[in-house]
Amino acid sequence: MSEPTQISLATRCVHAGERTDPHGSPHTPIYTTTTFAFPSTAALLDVVEGRVAGSLYTRYGLNPSILALEEKLAALEGAEAALAFSSGMAAESALFFAHGREGIVCIGDAYGGTLELIGQQLPLLGIPTHLLLGHELEQLDGLLAEGARLVFLETPTNPALEVFDIAALAEQVHSRGALLVVDNTFASPVNQQPLALGADLVVHSATKYLGGHSDLTAGALMGARALLDPVWNWRKNLGQMPAPETAALLARSLRSLVVRVKQQSASALVVARAMEAHPRVARVLFPGLASCPGHALAARQMSGFGGMLTIEIAGDGAAATAVADRLELFALAPSLGGVESLVTQPCTTTHHGLRPEERARRGISDAMLRLSIGLEDAEDLIADLHQALG
Repeated sequence: MSEPTQISLATRCVHAGERTDPHGSPHTPIYTTTTFAFPSTAALLDVVEGRVAGSLYTRYGLNPSILALEEKLAALEGAEAALAFSSGMAAESALFFAHGREGIVCIGDAYGGTLELIGQQLPLLGIPTHLLLGHELEQLDGLLAEGARLVFLETPTNPALEVFDIAALAEQVHSRGALLVVDNTFASPVNQQPLALGADLVVHSATKYLGGHSDLTAGALMGARALLDPVWNWRKNLGQMPAPETAALLARSLRSLVVRVKQQSASALVVARAMEAHPRVARVLFPGLASCPGHALAARQMSGFGGMLTIEIAGDGAAATAVADRLELFALAPSLGGVESLVTQPCTTTHHGLRPEERARRGISDAMLRLSIGLEDAEDLIADLHQALG
């Protein structure tokens, strides 16, 4: 097969990383093996000491099903290598322990668990952390000058879909000798390639679009091998490895990633436009709308706008709850990126752990409903929203 940069993302999703099976399976089999035997001590040491690539022990990630998945994950982001994890939060925690001990800056909104980890838990271990909102970017250079060495952000953000300029931030961060990490979960590799824009590492909650069917929990970290090597030991000793069965299930899901995400992105734009015209919707946050403050930037650095949008109901939190409770096609559930459409009220799920005043400071109102658009017909989803809003 041609070099990864010469073939399309859809082709990489299908073919990258697959092992040749002696029985003719077109895909890598599931190796549920815990440990792998060797013909000699010399052969074992070749793998243990890194002279020969091979399988050894599944908790280390040295399992054919996991190794095949990681090659595919790397190919998605145009990365040199990738590491698979048991969850997105597992990927973030190992990343922060490996590269963030001198100081971490989180820019903008993020998943509530990420904010809790960075803002509350890592400081307990003596790790300096800083949370900057999008309008506070003028403080970033000072924090880097003081010693912070890892800058982390989502773009678009959860749940307000704020868009950040990856290339500009990479230039600023690198000028201070720090690393830029982008959580690409919302956009997915189909719509955005952060490494190509200058980011050093990309993290995913693979539970979401990469998995795509609400039937697995996993995480991924992609980038240069030299940056991933220090993370590998943290993953190994924190026990953050996905099971081989999960790795195989995720590899299966990745084969359909492009067609799923393209359809979800197209439907989300149709739904967003319909919601923008609805009198009971005060605001629609979606990068594909010209009314979105980040639209021009998103159009420049993304190839699609994704399947996530947030609507703010004209009214209070109780009004938003009433709408969510009346929806029929949209399942009332946290998470996102699956083939089924979901609705969640951030103040009750993803950002419930934040104090009300902190949510208000971040512009996350109780009247917000975050929509994850699935693979249903867009007109059916709009009809469901209309009846709930009515």
